Amino acid sequence: MLGGRLLLRLCYYYDMVVVSVDRDKCIGCGLCTGTCSECFEMGGDNIARAIKNKCDTCDLKEIADACPVSAITVK
Repeated sequence: MLGGRLLLRLCYYYDMVVVSVDRDKCIGCGLCTGTCSECFEMGGDNIARAIKNKCDTCDLKEIADACPVSAITVK
């Protein structure tokens, strides 16, 4: 847990965004990957994962808000 806290502090210090998908919540609906395939991809287990933390073409917070099971967080 300490590593995660350190990462968040460093990201805050450098004004970075961290996008993550909760694998336990994700139902594999594909909304995120269909909206922005540049930042999200579907794994072989049909669970989405974030592959980038920044996008020039979409609003990651809007995608997170649209997730039907709130599996995406943007910090």
